[in-house]
Amino acid sequence: MNLRMLTMFWALGAVAAAAAVDGLRMPADVEQVIFVKRFTYSSNHYYTEFINSRWLPGGNLCVLDLKTRQVRELVPEMATGVFERYDLSFDAKRVVFAWKRGPQDGYRIYEVNVDGTGLRQMTFPQADEAELERAYRVEPGYPHGTDDLCPCYLPDGGIVFISTRCQYGILCDGADNFTTTVLYRMDGDGKGLAKLSNSSVSETGPSLLPDGRVLYTRWEYVDKGAVSVKGLWAMRPDGTASAEIYGNDVALPPTLNFGRVIPGQPHGYVVMGVPHYPQNNVGTVIRLDLSKPIRTREPMTWMTPYVDIRGEGGFDFEGQGGAWHKDAKGQGSLFADAYPLSAELFLVAHKPAGPPWNDPAGYGLYLLVGAGAVQELYRDPAISCWRPMPLRPRPVPPVPVSPVNPELAARNEAACMVADVYHGLEGVPRGTVKYLRILEQVPRPWAAKFKGDSDEYDQQHIVITKDTHLGLKVQHGIVPVEADGSAHFVVPADANIILQALDGNCLAVQTERTFVNYRPGEVRACIGCHETPESAMRPSGAARENRLAFGRAPSRPGPQPGEALGQRPLHYPVDVQPLFDRHCVSCHGGGEKAAGGLDLRGTPTQKFSVSYEALVPERRKGFHDRGLLGLVVGENHPKTGHVEYLPAYALGARSSVLGAMLSRGKIALADPAQQARAERLARKHADVVAQLKDEEMLPLMNWIDTNCQYYGSYWGRRDLSHKDAPDFRRVPTFEEARGTRAPAWVAVRPLRSG
Repeated sequence: MNLRMLTMFWALGAVAAAAAVDGLRMPADVEQVIFVKRFTYSSNHYYTEFINSRWLPGGNLCVLDLKTRQVRELVPEMATGVFERYDLSFDAKRVVFAWKRGPQDGYRIYEVNVDGTGLRQMTFPQADEAELERAYRVEPGYPHGTDDLCPCYLPDGGIVFISTRCQYGILCDGADNFTTTVLYRMDGDGKGLAKLSNSSVSETGPSLLPDGRVLYTRWEYVDKGAVSVKGLWAMRPDGTASAEIYGNDVALPPTLNFGRVIPGQPHGYVVMGVPHYPQNNVGTVIRLDLSKPIRTREPMTWMTPYVDIRGEGGFDFEGQGGAWHKDAKGQGSLFADAYPLSAELFLVAHKPAGPPWNDPAGYGLYLLVGAGAVQELYRDPAISCWRPMPLRPRPVPPVPVSPVNPELAARNEAACMVADVYHGLEGVPRGTVKYLRILEQVPRPWAAKFKGDSDEYDQQHIVITKDTHLGLKVQHGIVPVEADGSAHFVVPADANIILQALDGNCLAVQTERTFVNYRPGEVRACIGCHETPESAMRPSGAARENRLAFGRAPSRPGPQPGEALGQRPLHYPVDVQPLFDRHCVSCHGGGEKAAGGLDLRGTPTQKFSVSYEALVPERRKGFHDRGLLGLVVGENHPKTGHVEYLPAYALGARSSVLGAMLSRGKIALADPAQQARAERLARKHADVVAQLKDEEMLPLMNWIDTNCQYYGSYWGRRDLSHKDAPDFRRVPTFEEARGTRAPAWVAVRPLRSG
C-alpha cells in the first residue's frame, strides 16, 4: 500500500477515534492542565529516550487554561533545552521536572513554582562526571555520564526518580551504549540521595498509589524472553516491600509503562501498552481491573481498541472490516501519557493517523472517552505536547511504615520468612522440599566495559552463556525448609535474589523466574511459591503464625552437601568440566573417541569450550539440540515468550536426560520417551555411573538447574584471540563476581577519547 491508501485504511478503522465527543464536559474542578511541550523523541527503544533521540531543543513546561485556551510557559528561560517528564506537588503549587541543557549534558532534576518563580536545580552531575564520560562514551551523541529522570513527589516530602547513577549496562546490548535506570530518592531539599533498587535492566515511570507506595515499571528477564516483560511493580518510598502489581506473566504488549491508579477504583489502573522498539513510549491505552486473575490477560481492557502491539517491531492498527495491519512506522493513531480522570475519561497525548510515530510535532492534548473516542483540547502545529495532568490539588497519601532490623541493616542484610513453600506448588507432595537455594542476578557494571567487540556474543557485551540467559548468576548457598514447609533466613540487601526449592538431593523442584530486591534491615514474609500480591503476608502477621521456622533465628545460607562454601560463582570450567575430564573424555574425546558424536573435552573454542557447545542448544545458526539438558531457556531465542508459569519439575536437572541418566534412579522424567532414553543411556554407562560421587554430581546438576551458565563473572577476556592475555578466562572469586569494580588482575583498558 502507498501512504495515501494506508492513511485511508487507518482512518476508516478509527472513525470513532477521530469523531468529536459532543456534549462532553471536563470535571468541574479541572480548569487548567499542566503539560510539556517537546519535539517528539526519536529513540529506537522505549528506554533509550535519553540516550539516542535526536537533539531537538525547544519547548517548555506549560499550563493550559481550558476556558481561555491560553497557554502559559512556566520557565521560558529554559526553552533552549529539552524537557522530559514532571510531577505536580500534592498542593498543586510546585512542579518537579527533568531537563537537559545541551546535547552533551545529562538530564537533571529541577523544581519551580506553578507561577514560574522559585526555580532551583535539585540534582547535579557527579564529581567524576567528566571521567565517566571519557571512560565510557561509546557514541558521540551520548555522553554516557549520569542522567536523572522522571521525578515524582513522595508523601514524606521526598522525591523519587530514575537514574543511571547505578552505572549498569543493559544486559542485551552488545555495544554497551544503553544504560540501566533504577529508582532513587532524595529529600525535598535535594539532599539524602539514596538508591532504592538494583535491577539489571531499566525501571521507569514512577507514580503514587493512594496507599503511599510508588508504582513503577520494572523490566526484567530471569530465564524468560528478554523483551517480554515490563510489568507494573510497587514499593514503599524507602524501597522496601517491592511487589508485583501486574504483568510478570504477560508477553504482549511487551511493555506496560507509565501506570496510574484510577480514582475511586481500588483495583483499577491505566497503563500504556507499547512496543520494546522502535518507539517513544507511544502505543495503546489499556485499563486494568486487578480484581481479576493477575496471572492472565483477563484484567486488560483496550481503551483504544484500534491500535495494539501484537508482536515485536512496531504497531498493529485495525482497519476497515476489522482487518489488522502491522506498521513499524506507526502511521496510525497512537497515544501516550494516559492520565485517568475516571474509569472512562482520560487525558492523553495523541497523534491522529497519518504522520509516523516520531513526527516532531505530531502529538497534541486530547480527551479519551470510553472505547476510543477522542476530543482535541490543544495542539501546537510547531511542536508536540505531552503528559497532560490536571492542575489541581490531590490528597496526600499516607507514609507507609517500614520497620527496620538494625542488626541486619548494619550487616547490609535482610530477612525472609516463608510460611509454607508448598502454597502454590502444585503436584509436589509435602516433605519433598528440604532446602531453598539462594541465587542472585548480578547487574553488569560500567567498569566491565571494554573497547571493541571481541568478547561480545548474542548481544552480551561480556559473554556469560551460549544461547541461555544474558545476565550473571551467583550462588549464596542453601537454607533449610522445616517439616511444615516454613523457612526463615537472611539474604544480602540491595541484591536481586532468586529462590529455588530443592529436594533432599539438592535438585531443583521449582525455580523462581523473577527476583526480589530487599533493602538493608528489611524483614519480609510470603506465603509460598507463586503467590499473588493478594496472598502476601505482612511481617507482623507472619510472625504471629505458629510456623516452625518463625520460632528460631534466621538461617544463614550455607554450603550444599559436599561443598566447602555456599557462596561461589557458577563457573562451568571449574564446576562441570572436571567431572567430564575424570569420567567421560576417555570415550567422549576428540576424533574417533567421540562416542555417539559427543565430544566432552574442555578444549577452548572461540568463546567457550568443546563440551559446553556440544551440550547447550544452538539457536543462532539453525536450531540444534541433543536433548540432553531438558528445557533450557534462551532469553534471546525468542525475545518475546517464555513468560508463562511453568509447573514444578519443568526446568532444571529433573527435566534432563543427562541428569536422569547419571542420577542412579533419583530422577524420573515425566516424559516416558525421555525416561526410556535416560534408562538406556544409564545401562550403557553403568560403570561410569557407579563410580560417580555425590559431591561430583552436585555441581553438574547445579549447572543444569541454573540454566547452564559458562562464565562466573563479567571480568577478564573471553575470546580465544586473547589467550595470551593475563586476564584470559581467569577463575573469579565470589567477591569478584559480585563486585562493581574491576579486580586488580584485569588488564588495564584505555580511557576512550572524546
